[in-house]
Amino acid sequence: MGATGYLELLRAPHAARLLTGTLVGRLPNATAPIAVVLFARADGGSYSLAGALAAVYGLANAVGQPLLGRAVDLRGQPRVQLPAAVVSALGMALLVAAGTGTPASAFAAVAVAGLCTPPLEGGLRALWPGVLGRTDRVHRAYALDAVAQEVMFTVGPLLVTALVAVASPAAALLVVNAVGVLGALSVVVSGPSRAWRSADREAHWLGALRSPGLLALLGAFLFVGAALGSITVAGVAYADGAGGDSVYGWLMAALGLGALLGGAVYGARDWTGVPERRLLAVVALLAVCYLPLALTPGTVAMVLLSVLSGVFLAPSLACAFVVVDRQAPRGTVTEAFSWLVTTFGVGSALGTAVAGPVAQHAGTSAAFAVAGAAGLAALLVLAATRRALAVPAGPGSGRAPAENDRSDAPEHGFSSGHQA
Repeated sequence: MGATGYLELLRAPHAARLLTGTLVGRLPNATAPIAVVLFARADGGSYSLAGALAAVYGLANAVGQPLLGRAVDLRGQPRVQLPAAVVSALGMALLVAAGTGTPASAFAAVAVAGLCTPPLEGGLRALWPGVLGRTDRVHRAYALDAVAQEVMFTVGPLLVTALVAVASPAAALLVVNAVGVLGALSVVVSGPSRAWRSADREAHWLGALRSPGLLALLGAFLFVGAALGSITVAGVAYADGAGGDSVYGWLMAALGLGALLGGAVYGARDWTGVPERRLLAVVALLAVCYLPLALTPGTVAMVLLSVLSGVFLAPSLACAFVVVDRQAPRGTVTEAFSWLVTTFGVGSALGTAVAGPVAQHAGTSAAFAVAGAAGLAALLVLAATRRALAVPAGPGSGRAPAENDRSDAPEHGFSSGHQA
């Protein structure tokens, strides 16, 4: 299929708009750590305060995503996504207005912004089956989604630094969050978003987490996130001894390039077989490719190893999205996808927290070894929980896509998900 498959996907009614709107809507989340740190420093805050504010935002975001995801499953996308985006943007506006002179108000502002970040990522994946119809298109969309994330997390920080250079850190925060609201608005006024309804769900306080297969997947991707988080810190330690910030930039760009290439190739192919088994194989390759980083060779070789280490990241995520859809209990698809986002983010934070002291006391190679160990731990979790993953909880196993979607107001060009 190659690029033709992606073009066919994007030509489907609503597809390009939903993907673009979701990426733009998620821009505040992708840029919040750097934007908050730059603002806090410019406002006279210490590095400790800046880091703490970014950490509080991340923690609040991790708490808010599954809660808002459950609200979306219960009440629909427009009633949750847009109000949440507006409140999150107002939280950042409050931070700009109040400044960091009163830490309590600054922490409250970033907590509100993080907690109310709309679960657009999970929402988009819930929409794909109804919009695209065919299973192969949905799986390709998951791969494109994973690739697009790499682009966003690369371009987003560059956009913030450009706004800071042209205007100020405060302006960067306000502009990025205003743009994020527009992105969310673009999504929720679309026909698919307005028509989408989650399938009827069993009332249960655990929601999506009552699926053993989903719990197994989340456990594995906690360690995948930890591997990625440890690489970001180990990369700084390596760059300090090999040329400074420019080397770090090359390493992170190489990691992103590897993910882009891997995701593009993975999504261009039509896969057969059970996705849970394929996920085990892809994560095994991901773990193996993390191990050579601990060799810490010269800069050119290290950049090439960074490309290699990123190759199976996007495919792992894309395959995980398919597994989430199969493992999520009926009527919990947005919540389930949001739990994956949260778990990955928490894992990344844990990896960062572990790799820092390791780099300081045991050196750069040991810090990169944390990534390898985390990758192997993810593989072990998947291997140990094969039986749980072998029994999909979602009602869509073996059925056409959109098993968690009961949109009852289809419009021209929009599949309700119950059609072939």
